[in-house]
Amino acid sequence: MKEKKILSLLLLMPFVCALPVAAQENLDNTIYHAPVVKGLSDSALLDLVQRQSLRYFWDFAHPVSGMARERSNKAYTYGLETTTTGGTGFGIMAIIVGVERKWITRDTAAKMLLKLTRFLQQAERYHGIFPHWMHGATGKTIPFSEYDDGADIVESAYLFQGLLCARAYFNRQTSVEVSLRSGISQLWNEADWNWHTQGKEELFWHWSPKYDWKMNFSIHGWNECLITFVIAASSTTHPIDPKVYHEGWAQGENFKNGKLYYGFTLPLGFPYGGPLFFSHYSFLGIDPHGLSDRYADYWKQNLQHSLINYTHCVQNPKKYEGYGANCWGLTASDSYDGYDAHSPDNDLSVISPTAALSSFPYTPVQSMAALRHFYDERGNQLWGAYGFVDAFSDTKKWTAQSYLAIDQGPIVVMIENYRSGLLWNLFMKIPEIQNGLKNLGFTTIHR
Repeated sequence: MKEKKILSLLLLMPFVCALPVAAQENLDNTIYHAPVVKGLSDSALLDLVQRQSLRYFWDFAHPVSGMARERSNKAYTYGLETTTTGGTGFGIMAIIVGVERKWITRDTAAKMLLKLTRFLQQAERYHGIFPHWMHGATGKTIPFSEYDDGADIVESAYLFQGLLCARAYFNRQTSVEVSLRSGISQLWNEADWNWHTQGKEELFWHWSPKYDWKMNFSIHGWNECLITFVIAASSTTHPIDPKVYHEGWAQGENFKNGKLYYGFTLPLGFPYGGPLFFSHYSFLGIDPHGLSDRYADYWKQNLQHSLINYTHCVQNPKKYEGYGANCWGLTASDSYDGYDAHSPDNDLSVISPTAALSSFPYTPVQSMAALRHFYDERGNQLWGAYGFVDAFSDTKKWTAQSYLAIDQGPIVVMIENYRSGLLWNLFMKIPEIQNGLKNLGFTTIHR
């Protein structure tokens, strides 16, 4: 009874709030630590984590556009004007969770997403494909690197994964929802995915209005990009040929694996599976249950990948401080020495909470143990205005002073997919997506 009363008070706090202390952290890079409530049930704790992480995309969204900011702190050479295309897609999906769980009213969310969609319609695009970063007030491209100053087809796929879920979810005949669906469909129809093949049986990640195809980065081998091929094959206006998937993506050097790691056979990918976001980003919308093609069973792929990552942290071959059955998870995140893609074969002692928490569908028992540890035992260190901070290292006595859109979003979405399958059901029932999966040779339980 006491838990219910305390949690109710937390969840009844106004969702759209100024958070003046939290706002200050974005100026001086000091994390505001939120109060920790002891004794919550598993369900109540999942509610709290999802809702607090969602605040990143609601309270901290760019005030002009509604886009998700790249990060909460000023770092490197960019600041709070920098918004992220892919992270915004994740945030859209998180907002849908907020509506479904009645943390945000449906009409308020639809109006916010309509504002966002109208911003995207006037933002810089290249053959309908968005850049990695854009200015949150003007929509102008912010270069991600010297030659990456134009279209980013992978980040755009993450964005459209979210937009298409919103189009499916907001299905009522109100003027706002009709306008929202219409705007998303316009963006969807104008995106020329086939442009990024250069007329070849490959898909190229970047195009620059100044440097053309100079980066020449062909997307192949197993990584976070499966969603890009599914989205591109699903377009009704500018689809890729299935040969681009089979002759390009599936022929990469690190595509097929089949080796044993810590007792688990890994069908695809790098040795030890790579960072855990490989099993998260594409699968916010794509349901891996019963999903297979000529190359793999994707539930098995993601399950084995997650168990390898978990077991590595439990066995802890480098004897790092803090690692164990309740403290695990290696993925791309901030670290004590910049940003890095952490994995069993690139283990720098950095645990990223998003790794274990976004793995809830695959490893619910292990993920709950990690969540309990992060919140119950280390909340005073890790818990703040937008959920758990990005990463920490006990060995280096370091804790991140940051939250990142691409790490907070998957926490909300993948926990919800574990609890209800909400985003999986929305995305997999979209007719264009069903057709795209079929064209690429996938079988799925959603037909």
